[in-house]
Amino acid sequence: MTNDLIAATAAHMEHLFAGEGSGHDWAHIRRVWLMARRLAIAEPGADPLVTELAALLHDIADWKFHDGDYEAGPRAARAWLASQGASEDLIQRVETVIREVSFKGLGVATPVSSLEAALVQDADRLDAIGAIGIARAFAYGGHKGRALHDPAVPPVTHDSFASYQKNTAPTINHFYEKLLHLKDRLNTDSARAVAAERHAFMETYVARFLAEWDGVD
Repeated sequence: MTNDLIAATAAHMEHLFAGEGSGHDWAHIRRVWLMARRLAIAEPGADPLVTELAALLHDIADWKFHDGDYEAGPRAARAWLASQGASEDLIQRVETVIREVSFKGLGVATPVSSLEAALVQDADRLDAIGAIGIARAFAYGGHKGRALHDPAVPPVTHDSFASYQKNTAPTINHFYEKLLHLKDRLNTDSARAVAAERHAFMETYVARFLAEWDGVD
């Protein structure tokens, strides 16, 4: 049942997200899934079924694509797992992890209540930094029609989830409002070790971007 449910969920998500172009595609979901598994090996004690299912389902109905509805994801995950005969206990545990994954603004704490949630949150945040994180940021910005950069629009420290949800700033602001802070908001030592090089690469990229923007490179 365990392996069959994981395999069925992976196939379901791959089908749902085929052709998605905002950076929240099957490839992203697969990377988060594999990273959560990797972190779980280094940080033993988590329930592997909850960890893997939550990683696979964490973006099944992201609030960013569902009119800000933060419960869309847990609802969709519940419907899928129920259709597969999952127990109520398993469904509730996966729902809880999904609720705890998202970044909600630089000024908003995002605590986790379990090791499973810590692993999935870390895996998702690792995919937002480094080379792929940079590519995903600009893919999402393009998907939303955002400018690359506008020096007249300063970054904002969003002190509420509502403020963060309404953000329409240029993509480069996203680095200052989220991405460059993620390494310090990880839960596990294993994730922090992975993040170090990715963060350094991102810092170098942003410095180069701004130099080229100003024509001083």
